[in-house]
Amino acid sequence: METGIRVLLLTAVLMTLPGCASVRNWFHHRSEVRQARAEAKEEAAQQDAQAAAQDADATPPRVVDPEVERRKIKVPHIRSSNVEIGINDGFISIEDFGTQNAYGLTAAYHITEDFFFLGEYGRAYAGRTSFETLGGNIQLLTNAERRFTYYDISLGYNFLPGETFIGRGHALTTAFYFVGGIGATKFAGDDRFTVNFGGGYRVLPSDWLAIHIQVQDRVFRTDLLGVSKLTNNMEASLGATVFF
Repeated sequence: METGIRVLLLTAVLMTLPGCASVRNWFHHRSEVRQARAEAKEEAAQQDAQAAAQDADATPPRVVDPEVERRKIKVPHIRSSNVEIGINDGFISIEDFGTQNAYGLTAAYHITEDFFFLGEYGRAYAGRTSFETLGGNIQLLTNAERRFTYYDISLGYNFLPGETFIGRGHALTTAFYFVGGIGATKFAGDDRFTVNFGGGYRVLPSDWLAIHIQVQDRVFRTDLLGVSKLTNNMEASLGATVFF
């Protein structure tokens, strides 16, 4: 009986010993596989880094080679003196005395590209009032007193500079501007303090010539017809000025 037990135990021990060796071999094989995978990953990372460095150093190929033909553009320039002198002619509506022809002289000094000073002198002759027309030989003013003369100094502002195109290849420099100032009006034998304001449009056919279209209101107080009131005298004119 004891002999059988010993044989059984010895057999079990013998069977266990190969199993332990197999387990050890299996663990050893797993460690080798993991190490090989880690080495492969490290090598792949190094290759990726080298490839990225080569791409960064390489100059990208030019896909499109632009060939743009440059146009020759002539830009008009206002002369460095910034002085502008000219004449104008138009019509003025003298309140209570009708619409009459008006003409005058202008002089401007451009402080900057946006602001300028404008001086004006103009003259017109007032017509007859409705009272004079209906009254026959009644005359409120003599011929000399009907002379309407104004002079003023204004500040101007170019608020919308731009260009006007004539055809496809010719452009003219333009600007819309505001003006406002003070002065005096000599009318009916008296000098009257005057406030003027308005706007205009300037076109430069060349770098020394400008054409103006301008509208202004000249406001002053008068009691010529027996009642003191403010009169509005609207003027529209066309002028030409020269830069030098």
